[in-house]
Amino acid sequence: KKKETKYLILLAAISIFVRIPVVLIYGDTTIDNEWKEIVNNLIHHGEFAYRKFDDFFLPNIYMPPLYPFYLYFFTLFHLENENYILIVLFSQIFLAAGSCVIFYKINKIFFSEKIALYSSLVFTLFPLNLYACSQMSSASLQNFLSILFFYLFFSFIKKKNIISILSLSFIGGLLILLRGEFVAILILSLCFALVFFKIKIKNLLLVLLIVLITISPYLIRNILIFNQATITKSLGYNLWKGNNINSNVEGSKLAISGFTTGDENKGESELEKKLQKIPKDKYYQIKADKIFLEEAKKNIFNDFGRYIILFFKKVFSFLFIDINSSIKNYYHPLHYIPVLFLGITSTLGLLTNRKKSVQLNYLIFIYFISVIIFSIFFILPRY
Repeated sequence: KKKETKYLILLAAISIFVRIPVVLIYGDTTIDNEWKEIVNNLIHHGEFAYRKFDDFFLPNIYMPPLYPFYLYFFTLFHLENENYILIVLFSQIFLAAGSCVIFYKINKIFFSEKIALYSSLVFTLFPLNLYACSQMSSASLQNFLSILFFYLFFSFIKKKNIISILSLSFIGGLLILLRGEFVAILILSLCFALVFFKIKIKNLLLVLLIVLITISPYLIRNILIFNQATITKSLGYNLWKGNNINSNVEGSKLAISGFTTGDENKGESELEKKLQKIPKDKYYQIKADKIFLEEAKKNIFNDFGRYIILFFKKVFSFLFIDINSSIKNYYHPLHYIPVLFLGITSTLGLLTNRKKSVQLNYLIFIYFISVIIFSIFFILPRY
């Protein structure tokens, strides 16, 4: 116990101190894009809205609420812009330190203390992971909550007590409020627990109930405003981003936030016309998302061969490297060498794994499910 405590303190300290210069040198200095609009609308108008038509604020159902409200929380300190940005980024440094500590605890389930320590150091010093905390992005929060969820999932499998159920359910609920697609990860995790860990159905139903209670305030808000029990309505838009006539491995360069294709996108002129005809009321984003969903389905069915090939290219890009990336600094050695190294060694590890561990099989299962979800619905530059 004493030795483990020393390791945990060491990992947390290293995680914090290596990130401070990264934040000070490379850190964002402003809130950009949708985060800026949402936080400003919350501060000045008390509206959780991204867009507005004239004086009408369009109620947000496009983006999950957790990270915008995370940013909004720090505005309560009434700090000036530069200090406000710094306190958010430093909070993300501490989230990264917590992620590393929990990552070590998960590793201890499978490996020795030394291997757990070394792998945790690789994790916390991985360049993309270092860089993430310097950006006004939900990446650090998602990283922390995801790793905590896996740790609590294994704790729930082992203990099956009310504390483990409450903890797992609450974090699962927060992840749904952070990333809408986590609903799929949660359901598949509970199904895996039922089939392979033989968890009682009543315990799984209790988890679902507490998750529902956790997300209920936002769910009730959406029922009252949109008459729908949903967290987000962006499935169609996200599917279209990665499956339209202009899309490549990176998605569509002309697809921008706010449900518009961009005037320069001549190939989508008919889609643009359909979007312009939508009444500018509170149901705008729901109706727009339906249009994007139909357009994406039409694209896929009309040219299935192109999009299935594109899907496998995306899988390759997520697992290894995007050989045609247009992202600035993608081919900087500090980025592509660690990413490629991790992709190759991870694949080799999966292929040569001889551990008969249900827990490890669960992680492998979720690993591939995540790659598939992101390959179908999302684009590389945002993640």
